Amino acid sequence: MATMACGEYTSVKDFYRDRSIFITGGTGFMGKVLVEKLLRSCPGIKNIYLLMRPKKGQNVQQRLKELLNAPLFAKIRRDSPHDLMKIVPVAGDVTEPELGISEEDQNLLIHCVSVVFHSAATVKFDEALKLSVTINMLGTKQLVELCHRMHNLEALIHVSTAYCNCDRTDVNEEIYPVPLDPEQVISFTKWMDDQLVEELTPKLIAGRPNTYTFTKALAERMLLCESGTLPVAIVRPSIVLSSFKEPVAGWVDNWNGPTGIIAAIGKGFFRTMMCHEEKVADLVPVDIVINLMICAAWRTATHPSDSIMIYNCCTGQQNPITWKKFVDLAFKYTRMHPVNDAIWYPGGRARSSSILNKIFVAFQHTLPAHILDFIAKLKGTKPFMVRIQAKLDKAASCLEYFSTQQWNFKDDNVRRLDAQLSPQDRETFMFDVKQIDWPSYLEHYILGIRQFILKESPETLPAARSHITRLYWLNRTVQFGALVILLRLLLSRSTLAQSVWFSLLSLVLRLCRMIV
Repeated sequence: MATMACGEYTSVKDFYRDRSIFITGGTGFMGKVLVEKLLRSCPGIKNIYLLMRPKKGQNVQQRLKELLNAPLFAKIRRDSPHDLMKIVPVAGDVTEPELGISEEDQNLLIHCVSVVFHSAATVKFDEALKLSVTINMLGTKQLVELCHRMHNLEALIHVSTAYCNCDRTDVNEEIYPVPLDPEQVISFTKWMDDQLVEELTPKLIAGRPNTYTFTKALAERMLLCESGTLPVAIVRPSIVLSSFKEPVAGWVDNWNGPTGIIAAIGKGFFRTMMCHEEKVADLVPVDIVINLMICAAWRTATHPSDSIMIYNCCTGQQNPITWKKFVDLAFKYTRMHPVNDAIWYPGGRARSSSILNKIFVAFQHTLPAHILDFIAKLKGTKPFMVRIQAKLDKAASCLEYFSTQQWNFKDDNVRRLDAQLSPQDRETFMFDVKQIDWPSYLEHYILGIRQFILKESPETLPAARSHITRLYWLNRTVQFGALVILLRLLLSRSTLAQSVWFSLLSLVLRLCRMIV
């Protein structure tokens, strides 16, 4: 199928007309946004084949029905419900040989698909190496083998991560050498038992903080070796958060990254974590990543190249935000838009000292959790706070590597791609990170966590604000009480302290009389 005559511009929307797409990871956070955006902004698209794994007693048709009933697809359900019929589920599993796809479905994909988006991956930082290799590497290898058989393939977009090269401070848009041969890693994780692989994991991933970044780096290198003449591009997002604008500002559906921690901050039971506030937090909205992926496929198909184009989808170069500003705005908006049933007033801070942070974790996380669980047992209810705090501390530990360091992700290819788009395409498929207004974006992010993660209706905000106001004054009362006790202890030992105490008390009383 011809894509573009010499010198003639084919719009992104027109490129996708009458083409069929194959997506792995379509039921994941990014995959859902990709499916929704393709249907809404490329109405001429022919079919979208989604690789789906039957699970929990549901077949792929049932899972697809559940997927399309999500709030994310509300706009399409309202405006063009017939377009949802273009989504065709394909039963399969990236952990199985030939992706678990039947011969009949393989033939369908081989003859019909023009563009492939590969976003299936395990994004758990602490995933066992064997499973991480199976999904992130072997799954990619088997997908490439399927792509080699496709008759009309014009673009394969592989979703990686900007942090796959986190062992470097400056990360260019290129595939770097890796210390181990990807094929060897796949081979020995197959024959080694789980316990032996687990014992060797720290040595194998040396230089990287987790199995996720390690296997993603190997997958890129393997793709370079295995892709041959396939039209391939790699998109590397940094830390992906809620949507910027589309289809709903603030949409998010998973607890990954900072999201779960912010939800816990809003509830009042997460108050300290390791973070170097002056470092840049490279955060990027999910819809910006998806728009870039769609345009990267367009560029790969309409401008064939012998090399793999890499796109670092990041904000640190063009529109940086520090962790301090991120944390400050997160506190501001969790207090402005509080959650229901918060157990304490949202507060706390990031700390640069590991020792100091551990002390505060003990007194602000662990001890209160045990006290609350003890009270729950006395009441005859099920204790759960210790378990929740353990999960939160684990999440904070995983994020710590990224919140205490900084990288320079070069994004020249992303800027060039944006410059090649027509004004209309640049608006429809916007991935210019300079347009992000961080305060506004993070306010919608907090509201999105409240609505889509915690399932709290906007109508409950007035009651939640009344509750958080009561918690504020309770928090102040406790702080004042603690100060009184501290000063009283000092009074018993120092004449000067007594004098200061009575002077302070006299001043407070005079101020109270003036106010009255």
